Amino acid sequence: MGESKKKPSSPPPSHPLDPTDTGAGPAGAGSLDDLLSREELDTLSTLQIVDLIASRMPPRHRALLDLVYLRDRIAGMEEMNDQARTALEKLDAIVERLRAPALRVGTLLQIEPPDRAHVCLGGTDYVCRVDPELPLRDLETGQRVLCNEAFAVVQTLGFDQGGPIVRIDEILPDGRLRIGQEAGMNSLVLRRSSLLAKEKLKPGLEVRLDANQRVALEVMGTGRRIERALETVTELPWSAVGGQAAAVKAIRDTIELPLLHRALFERFQHTVPKGFLLHGPPGCGKTLLGKATAYNLRRELRARTGVDHPEFFLHVKGPEILNMWVGESERQVRDLFAQCRERAREGALAFLFIDEAESILGTRRGGRFNSILSTLVPMFCTEMDGLEPLQNVVVILASNRPDLIDPAILRPGRIDRKIKVSRPDAEGARAIYEIYLPASLPLAEPPADLARAVTEAHFARVPANQFLEIVFRSGRKDFLYRGDLASGALIAAVVARAKSLAIQRSLADASAGADGAGTLLTRDDLLLALRREYEENDLFPPSDITEDWLKLTDFDPENVIKLTPVRPAPPRDQTTNGVV
Repeated sequence: MGESKKKPSSPPPSHPLDPTDTGAGPAGAGSLDDLLSREELDTLSTLQIVDLIASRMPPRHRALLDLVYLRDRIAGMEEMNDQARTALEKLDAIVERLRAPALRVGTLLQIEPPDRAHVCLGGTDYVCRVDPELPLRDLETGQRVLCNEAFAVVQTLGFDQGGPIVRIDEILPDGRLRIGQEAGMNSLVLRRSSLLAKEKLKPGLEVRLDANQRVALEVMGTGRRIERALETVTELPWSAVGGQAAAVKAIRDTIELPLLHRALFERFQHTVPKGFLLHGPPGCGKTLLGKATAYNLRRELRARTGVDHPEFFLHVKGPEILNMWVGESERQVRDLFAQCRERAREGALAFLFIDEAESILGTRRGGRFNSILSTLVPMFCTEMDGLEPLQNVVVILASNRPDLIDPAILRPGRIDRKIKVSRPDAEGARAIYEIYLPASLPLAEPPADLARAVTEAHFARVPANQFLEIVFRSGRKDFLYRGDLASGALIAAVVARAKSLAIQRSLADASAGADGAGTLLTRDDLLLALRREYEENDLFPPSDITEDWLKLTDFDPENVIKLTPVRPAPPRDQTTNGVV
């Protein structure tokens, strides 16, 4: 510590050490003990004692100047000691604070009158006293609070900004929240924080918890719920579904009749089917039928009863549910049914449509790689007919491989109806062509004539239309023609290709104008598009593997030895008997 730079102050004129003082002093007086007792002397500072000694010396004594010098030195030392003492006191205070125990951060659960608080610290509950200087009105449920070494609440820290996010399963009558077993957490019952005391919550919402997982702090919405619901169901009357009259009738008998004639079904004590399976070759309209079911059921109910029930259509692609994390796929299945039940309770027509159902509801087998299916199928069965009934919810499964779906799913009481969606025959194909060739298109002929012409070319049983050669186990050989493998998707592709040909022709023809007003969609466009669609094989397996082709046919694999594509002849642009 440096020496003090303070200049010594000169004593006042009456100072006892002033050498110019000519006043008569008590020269020759006795010692200091004659003036003051030892106890009184101990109370004086060094400077005061020096001044007292000087006052006892005769005036103009030669030692007075020495005493003045000594007094200035003592004054500097005392000032330095005062500075050092102040610095040490500050250092001691800092060391004392560093050595003090850490304050604990807890979650305030509730106030316990008159002056105590129920606090959770590190997963343990404590009833703590509150610092009298901390107003109780500043304490709110869910806040973080500081507790000292005596576990007394001394300060509030506001609400935590982080914490785990969970989904509400149930709202208890007293307002508490029950959350389910997800993300590795056990089922818990939570309090509401002061922020959520008056908030209107409902099952399915996600909330953020405090660090101790005792209080719900904030509503996070439904972020983890994957949005699969169609906002608006496409207007798709039954007349827009061509070539599937038998399937449409089976669906209407299964779904519409129990809702339109509820009293009649109750009289016969006939249970309403919970769901049905649409199975058949790919591209034949299974997904289209599912969407049409939702739209037409709402329209029929509105026409018969006068009450408009909004539809809630959940469209799920089977592989979307599969997840590598343990329990996540099962959670998504529970969530799908929870959404449907929630909307059904609100009065909506709830539909759960699962496409490619065999991918998640396949036959259970042992082994490591089938562990997901071994838990998904029981979860689906439990949701279908578990303790919580499935009311006013229609489950629709679609698959082109129903043989791969677990029998427990397809048993009566779960999926009650199995509806075959077959390939369209010639009459059905003509109806589909007419749907895709409306009068609003620039057509060279009436839509009915074009549809009839391309259908005849499509279903003609001539060698040019041979597509597959079949060898049966008995040795018999047969052929499948193009019409035998027709589908709604293929017909839509043919019409789309014909439109592309017409557009290309219009672009090449300068006289057609910029908007192609002079170009029409002709019969030749459709026939050429039909031939190219089968030649390029976009919708069929690219190889000769029999198993791949059997998936597209209705033949029993036990009776078929081989399926071989018939190689097309070199392409020709002319027609023979109306067949390309």
